[in-house]
Amino acid sequence: MASHGVIAAIHDAIASRRVSAEEVVRHALERIESLDGAINAVVALRADEAIAEARALDQAGGAGGALAGVPVLVKDLEDVTGMRTTQGSVLFADEPPAKGDGLVPSRLRAAGGIVVGKTNLPEFASEGFTSNLLFGTTRNPWALDWSPGGSSGGSAAAIAAGMAPIATATDGGGSIRIPAAFCGLVGIKPTNGVIGRRPIPDWIDFSTDGPLATTMADLRLLLSIESGPVAGDPTALPFPYPVAGERPSKVFASSRLSGEGPLPDAVATAFEAALEAAARVFGTRIERVEPDVLWPDGGPVDEWVVLAAVEHVHRLGREFVQAGLDRMYPSARSFMEYGLGLSIDDYMAARRRRFEYVRQVDELLGADAVILSPTVASTGFLADGRLTMEEEPGMLPSNVYNTEVANMTGLPAISLPAGISPNGVPFGLQVMAPRFRDGLLLDLAEAWERERPWPLVAPGYESFEVALGLRVTR
Repeated sequence: MASHGVIAAIHDAIASRRVSAEEVVRHALERIESLDGAINAVVALRADEAIAEARALDQAGGAGGALAGVPVLVKDLEDVTGMRTTQGSVLFADEPPAKGDGLVPSRLRAAGGIVVGKTNLPEFASEGFTSNLLFGTTRNPWALDWSPGGSSGGSAAAIAAGMAPIATATDGGGSIRIPAAFCGLVGIKPTNGVIGRRPIPDWIDFSTDGPLATTMADLRLLLSIESGPVAGDPTALPFPYPVAGERPSKVFASSRLSGEGPLPDAVATAFEAALEAAARVFGTRIERVEPDVLWPDGGPVDEWVVLAAVEHVHRLGREFVQAGLDRMYPSARSFMEYGLGLSIDDYMAARRRRFEYVRQVDELLGADAVILSPTVASTGFLADGRLTMEEEPGMLPSNVYNTEVANMTGLPAISLPAGISPNGVPFGLQVMAPRFRDGLLLDLAEAWERERPWPLVAPGYESFEVALGLRVTR
């Protein structure tokens, strides 16, 4: 079976009755059981319910929406009817089952997707690696000593190991793009407002849902399904996300969008190779922008931490946070303690400074320029959240991140697979575009995929659709 994407191949095989939805769902459950022991990406299953839903679809003839019969995993930050939502925290280990679906799970299910389980994340989705005290540490199928990134690390690891073709993700500071980079996937944080938000996210102005995928065809399909307004979100676009259909007028490149200091040698080498390829694939000259020129008064990473920490403490409740500190993962506790110590003046000053950072990026990019950078300023994080064995687990330095600017500004940014680091962890190239130019990023990513196709699965694993006897062409 030939197709332009993994999801379409599975959907078409079910719709034409070459394979049943029940077979596909059982296939996902069997792969999770056989593969997840070493990875620890999946933290809960709804096997009986998923099989019953698949059987009902088969009895109805297999027809349905664009995802009819396709297995879906959901990040354990989002509600699924009948399943608890733990946010990766022992403080929510005994949460009652959700009475309804979160927005994106509901849209995926309305398109025919069948939820088979939930994926791991760092506590409160507050880190770039995936480990917590409730479910433990998730490992990268590309290199098991290393992290798949975070906070959508469980979802990325499950896709990269071929456990399921779809797994949901969210991004408030890089939580789609970091796992995409480290797991050899493509992942986009869309312009804020392309996908409506419900409920209000913990980081009010920063967070949005978005897709991770193995192919650009899958990414486009998932983004089209997830996109759209929702009542109650004043930032949501009232119309579908824009499609570009053209190339950028300029391509900039910066080694860092946040943090300080030179890139590690292996990251710098991978970035230079990616820039050389980008100049060829995108057919344009690349103009370098040094970080001190981009941010003459210092970068926005400090303001991101101030705003995110205060908003998280407020959402959970100050008394709840104070009472639960001793039961939190060390990095989550540090994050919350920082938020507890900030004043309303600290918070409002950071909100106001944010507007200046937005202006600087808007003026650089104009209507249709893009800027390239490493997605992460590191070749990887060890699975328990450190750069070397000598460091304290779970306390990464802030200068490893390069993703918060897209959240601070609301701009769209995508991570493209762009090589493998010496430790076996994939390297990601981040491309950021002007507001509402998501389609421009998708077009560039498709050009990149045509010239530099990446593996559909981590080495040593069989991709989900191949194990079903299906074939995908790109």
